[in-house]
Amino acid sequence: MPHAHSDHYEIHTEGGVSGQVVAGRHNTVSRTQGAATAPGPVTEQELAALRAEFARVRALLPQDAPERAGELLDELEESATAPEPDLSTMEYVRRWFTRHLPSLAGAVTGLVIHPVVGHLVEVAGGTLTEEFRRRFGNEDNTS
Repeated sequence: MPHAHSDHYEIHTEGGVSGQVVAGRHNTVSRTQGAATAPGPVTEQELAALRAEFARVRALLPQDAPERAGELLDELEESATAPEPDLSTMEYVRRWFTRHLPSLAGAVTGLVIHPVVGHLVEVAGGTLTEEFRRRFGNEDNTS
């Protein structure tokens, strides 16, 4: 005759434990996650806001700023708004301003991580989005 089991489980946790816990016999745990929705297209209103932000930063250029600074802002705008944003150019321009015009490095970084630029990168696709987050996700790495 089978032996009857009286299951008893004691679970102790210490500190700030969070998440799922499963205890017992013959448990089945399933997780279903829906597919992420693709981002919608960038609107003309969003692009206009981004262009206005570029104009604002251009207006901050000092009178004695190297001509290269304005050219690099143009290049940054072009690469950020391209059908597939050029992350290498974005990184280079940010680094240039950090080294040559540090007083504007924060403003240029703000352009690089602007929400509309993030949206443009998301629309461009998966691996580019991951690379963007890797390069610019933590603004501790503004070098």
